[in-house]
Amino acid sequence: MRELSLNVMDIAQNSISAGASLITISVVEDLTQDLLSISVKDNGRGMTPEQVQNVTDPFYTTRTTRNVGLGVPLFKMEAEMTGGHFTIDSTVGVGTELCAVFHPSSVDMIPLGDINGTILLLVTSNTDRDFLFTRSYKDHNAERDFALNTAEVKEVLGGEVSLNAPEMVVWLKDYLEEQTHFVLTGEEPAEE
Repeated sequence: MRELSLNVMDIAQNSISAGASLITISVVEDLTQDLLSISVKDNGRGMTPEQVQNVTDPFYTTRTTRNVGLGVPLFKMEAEMTGGHFTIDSTVGVGTELCAVFHPSSVDMIPLGDINGTILLLVTSNTDRDFLFTRSYKDHNAERDFALNTAEVKEVLGGEVSLNAPEMVVWLKDYLEEQTHFVLTGEEPAEE
């Protein structure tokens, strides 16, 4: 995978397959420490200690449609190639959390890619699930963050409009773009 956002998509799909009703995705950029941290946490079925041990093996998968599972092993490899690290914690019946930490200054760092597009696709394709997406950014001058919590959005909508309705897709896309721009630049969104 040539973009980390594609790894996030693959891992979130694993969470959905594991029956998760809540998937938390976090992207933390800390330029003061040369770190990019990406975590995906779910409340799905979880894994046994043996499955956790095997999940980073590309020739291990629980899927019956193919013989290999490359999402997690590639995510781990991509983090380690930058001098970073990877952790996975899972409990049967509780859920799973994966975290990959990268050093963006590394020559082996691949782009984050279209993380907003990934989040938008996950949210609008899985309206029966809740997603909490957080993004934070820190440099020597400032620290900024934002969150998109689909449970809160659904509560405001009161069941009147689905998250995959065309007007909601546009709103979610604009919200993610505006908030990301603010987090990365500090510039407030223009008033309409």
